[in-house]
Amino acid sequence: MDAKILLDACEQNGIDFFTGVPDSQLKGLCDLLYARYGTGSRKHMVAHNEGGAIGLCAGHYLTTGRPALCYMQNSGLGNAVNPLASLMDPAVYALPCLLVIGWRGEPGVHDEPQHVKQGLITEGQLDLLGIPWRVIDKTTDAETFRTDFAYLMAEMRHGKCSAFLVRKGGLTTVEKPSYMNGYRMTRERAAEILTESGEDGDIYVCTTGKLSREVFEIRERRGQGHGQDFLTVGSMGHASMIALKIALAQPERRVWCLDGDGAALMHLGALPIIAQAGPENLIHAVIRNEAHETVGGMPVCDRKLRLSAMAEAAGYGKVLRAENEDSLREALAEAKAEKGPTLLEICCACGARADLGRPTTTPAENREALMQFITKSSQI
Repeated sequence: MDAKILLDACEQNGIDFFTGVPDSQLKGLCDLLYARYGTGSRKHMVAHNEGGAIGLCAGHYLTTGRPALCYMQNSGLGNAVNPLASLMDPAVYALPCLLVIGWRGEPGVHDEPQHVKQGLITEGQLDLLGIPWRVIDKTTDAETFRTDFAYLMAEMRHGKCSAFLVRKGGLTTVEKPSYMNGYRMTRERAAEILTESGEDGDIYVCTTGKLSREVFEIRERRGQGHGQDFLTVGSMGHASMIALKIALAQPERRVWCLDGDGAALMHLGALPIIAQAGPENLIHAVIRNEAHETVGGMPVCDRKLRLSAMAEAAGYGKVLRAENEDSLREALAEAKAEKGPTLLEICCACGARADLGRPTTTPAENREALMQFITKSSQI
């Protein structure tokens, strides 16, 4: 179904504010929103995480009396459960909004391992929260959609949040906005430099998305094993906490957190926690491409934000920034020569190879390889 049908129906029924976190399943809607309104405007804001987006919807309703639309991947329901249950629910403030949720890991549809459990429990989560829902898929026509939309609008008039679950290919658009930035170094090239800068005993914790996929393929090209790497295929925004605890538990070796700006923005509270813990052996490298590139490319919530400055304010031992290969190599030499924790902000272009693959090992195999690597290298 053309996302324009959804967007037009919203505006015709007083839903005039849109927010959320992008998802590849919702690329048609996200591209159309960006083409029509941009980001950071009075009409459309990309949020730092899904719970924050629900808060924006609450503020919108309180000041206008009109519900907003909040888009997210179904994994984002975890971030949104608290405000949906304790703020928006009819038993509390009765603040309605329309959720548009990308249904990753739908039962019977092949998907990546991090989505399987999420997809299996999505319907139950909505039912448990008391949120009425309908489905949009490739077969949904305008008439069916309008009937379902009218039903969900009626539920929202009773102070309920309502939801559309969007199956793969359910929303499309002819709009193809460009999400490019002004940087030239690719994320994969930065990952190559970062991984070749490590030593034999170093550990790399990689954030969810294409960065982990690129690191996996880099190791494959070099004929290396994958025991040094933990590929955080799910739980966006939590790679830095995983890396922190590994660094504290393994003070004799260097630990690298290869993060993304969109992921880091989801949970900025990690920065002062890392700074307070003060692991001297942690290098927190954040790829800044100013976009949620893995799920379509829509810009992160604020392209003006400098994570390096925030890390400095949080109390990191060292803060560095690189915009090209030469400055990255210089920054890495400095980071390795001094005590951390170090935040290294790396500015990269938006985009990836069209033939980028996915890890051929399972998450369980990745876990076992890392734990064996830690045990064996600790005994040397």
